Amino acid sequence: MSRSPLERRHWHTLSAIARTGSLTDAARELFLTQSALSHQVRALESSYGVTLFERRRGRGLTPTAAERLIRLAADIEARIAEAERDLARMKEGEAGELRVAVECHTCYDWLMPSMDVFRPLWPGVDLDIVSGFQADPVGLLLSGRADLAIVSDAEEEPAVRYFPLFSHEMVGIAARDHPLAREPEWSAESFRDTTLITYPVPDSMLDLVRRVLRPAGVDPQRRTAELTVAIIQLVASRRGVAVLPYWAVEPYLRKEYVVARPIAGGLNASLCAAVRCEDESRPYLADFIGILRKTSRDTLPGIRLL
Repeated sequence: MSRSPLERRHWHTLSAIARTGSLTDAARELFLTQSALSHQVRALESSYGVTLFERRRGRGLTPTAAERLIRLAADIEARIAEAERDLARMKEGEAGELRVAVECHTCYDWLMPSMDVFRPLWPGVDLDIVSGFQADPVGLLLSGRADLAIVSDAEEEPAVRYFPLFSHEMVGIAARDHPLAREPEWSAESFRDTTLITYPVPDSMLDLVRRVLRPAGVDPQRRTAELTVAIIQLVASRRGVAVLPYWAVEPYLRKEYVVARPIAGGLNASLCAAVRCEDESRPYLADFIGILRKTSRDTLPGIRLL
């Protein structure tokens, strides 16, 4: 029986569907339409004469005959990435500098695992984080003081190229016995008579203030803290409430330190990596962006790759 050969795109497809359990999420991750992804799956099933995935209630798509191919796909993708990295080293060399500027306080929480993955792959690259939280990380790029910036908004700049990373939900958190813990979701009015604990950054960098509170004319009392864990502790002690990324507070929710509530209408934020256009072809920089996406996908709960 003649079968169509498996191509690299098929390995990506099988891995993404198995990982996300959803055609919609897999298509978004692969930058394809859902119909194009469904066509790929049907073509493979027709070629092999088997059903690759089954839809199970509450569990999304689960692999059936695809399981063996999925294990093989993971191995092949890792080997291809290693080979491409070796070729890039041969062509461009292994040495270089990669200085990362971050705009958001929570970036440190998920940057470290990616940096740990990157360092042994590119031992000749001096990887470092520009000290402190930066209000204008793109400005550091343009002035040559950083090589990559993690930002929330892709501002129009001809000399800068933006690479989407992931989106995430922002949730309100309160002490378990706080009055707002009894509300199923929080609106702008929920914050009027309480203290809002935030990072010490301008309001223009706070999605809650910019997109929810200010349009509603709500200006609660404020308190600031530098670290995420400090904000969590203040909230648990009923010093106020906060709004943070779900993935940042999820460990504390499991330990029942605080409770989380959605913001009415949904409050989502996104992050992207910015580099100078002249540098986007540097192999270790491109590899680091890929590692950021993969490591975040594998370690952060509730995110969605862009």
